[in-house]
Amino acid sequence: MTKLSVNINKIATVRNARGGNMPNVLQCAKDCEKFGAEGITVHPRPDQRHIRYSDVREIKPEIGTEFNIEGNPIKSFVDLVLEVRPAQVTLVPDAENAITSNAGWDTVRNRSFLTEICAKFHRAGIRTSIFVDPDPEMVRGAAKCGADRVELYTEAYARDYSSDREQAIAPYVEAAKAARECGLGLNAGHDLNLDNLKYFIECIPWTDEVSIGHAIICDALYMGLEKTIDAYLKQIK
Repeated sequence: MTKLSVNINKIATVRNARGGNMPNVLQCAKDCEKFGAEGITVHPRPDQRHIRYSDVREIKPEIGTEFNIEGNPIKSFVDLVLEVRPAQVTLVPDAENAITSNAGWDTVRNRSFLTEICAKFHRAGIRTSIFVDPDPEMVRGAAKCGADRVELYTEAYARDYSSDREQAIAPYVEAAKAARECGLGLNAGHDLNLDNLKYFIECIPWTDEVSIGHAIICDALYMGLEKTIDAYLKQIK
């Protein structure tokens, strides 16, 4: 069964807009768990414009579901992950000034670096996922780097879903098949929402986990957080 991991970055963005601790990021993480989320995802960036390193440290001991930390493996990020030891780390090649993740790794060109990083996290007992575009070559490259999983970057699927969903999903099915052939677990994330999520899971039912943040928080403005998480779980299950 596919698990839902809720990315709580946007909650931190709202808090940081005014300072103080409202909304309370830790409490929101615990509430997501209480409402049925099977994982919590955070993506701290060096400028700490949303999730801060201190948030990551506070959240880990307070939740029982899987904790997934995403980010570019610069030294400070690697040190944080090794300190906190989440269930999973997702390696994302985002630049410091990126508004949001906008590309997957070239796992062929960066094989040496990614292999070293994966080995470092494995020694600490942390499952490692590499964020990739829906390209079988990049998926196979991730396997050669020693990753446990890949996360498919689903922005293109979400963008093209309304015009031709069969064409939009096609490269993801091929990439997902490559992951299965390589023995890799499969995650997916970026712009998945209540409109396009069910079809993605129907086409790729061996997806282990979807990580969703922006759409969940947008829907929660109208539906409330508990009902929103329940609605996403129904789309998956």
